Amino acid sequence: MSAPLEGILVVTLENAVSAPFTTRHLADLGARVLKVERPPLGDFARHYDSRLAGESTYFVWGNRGKDSIALDLRDPAQRERFDELVAGADVFVQNLSPGAARRAGVLAEQLVARHPHLVACDISGYGIDGPRADDKAYDLVVQAEAGAVALTGDPDRMSKVGFSVADICAGMYALSAILAALHRRSRTGEGAAISLSMLECLAEWTAPQTYASVADGAPPTRSARRHSLIAPYGLFELADGAVIMLAVQSNAEWVVLATDVMERPGLATDPRFAENADRVVNVEELEAELSAALAAEPAPTVLEKLRRARIAFGQVNGPLEVADHEQLRARGRFADVDLPGGHTTVLRPPFNISDGGEPRSRVPALGEHDPALVDELVARARRRAGEA
Repeated sequence: MSAPLEGILVVTLENAVSAPFTTRHLADLGARVLKVERPPLGDFARHYDSRLAGESTYFVWGNRGKDSIALDLRDPAQRERFDELVAGADVFVQNLSPGAARRAGVLAEQLVARHPHLVACDISGYGIDGPRADDKAYDLVVQAEAGAVALTGDPDRMSKVGFSVADICAGMYALSAILAALHRRSRTGEGAAISLSMLECLAEWTAPQTYASVADGAPPTRSARRHSLIAPYGLFELADGAVIMLAVQSNAEWVVLATDVMERPGLATDPRFAENADRVVNVEELEAELSAALAAEPAPTVLEKLRRARIAFGQVNGPLEVADHEQLRARGRFADVDLPGGHTTVLRPPFNISDGGEPRSRVPALGEHDPALVDELVARARRRAGEA
């Protein structure tokens, strides 16, 4: 069997994280991705740092498996070459600001009007219209706007989420929309203009807390150590000082936890804790009882009781522990990739499609591309122009 997107050609005009993350996954699934970069510096994410054999960690993460072509779209000849590449593509993705994209004629709606076969996708901070359309937006700014910052931290201090959640969220919705549009095109032949915003995507992810706040007339209590709407669900310390994340998702699990782990069956039916809503209201008392029980026995004993009881828990790992995680190692989730100045180890893409092939494992230098890919895109464009 072939890779799911074998034969799909993607052209992208992208910087930073959201669009590169989208198109890297298209490459992971077998598409050939040609990344258009402006000389002399290219994607500014190339220059965030130089930790990985001289390359930026974010750039390596978001751009492996692609080709790169350096084009200055202000130059008429190079702009003509860019237009040919887009006309030959199946998919085009860009994350310029809406105003810049409109002036350049690369908004999805503009391109699909010229190329009805094309699946074109805009990723912007706030959308291509509305009062905030032209505001500059980066990940942490959108985290704040979409409610993620207000929901993260402790009662006295808000906090950002510790990774690029707004960028990644938008990237995944863009990937989903592109795949859906390609599926439709395979049946009908019609392309699609996709335009999504980081704000709308992340607001979807914070929606349960938004709905609860609207219903209650007040925001949920912010806590750095526990879930705001489910209890017990948070961080707990064991007798040896180790910290675990423990999660109970149903009343039945609470009964098992109280009876088989805490060995306090009376707590299972205690009116303060009988239902999840009761446990959330009385979470301080609940956590005091649970913390005392977990710290009363040696840590290995507690962990074994949790496993036998089928209560979900996890070690609190830092990045170094994740990079050597026994489960990830056992499942072969790490792979080497080539860099312009060396190589590094990365996580394999998590799609795990049977017989899907191995993704390309090179991170391109600026302007490093396979000429045959460019030739194929241009030839496609000319055939389509002839057919029109």
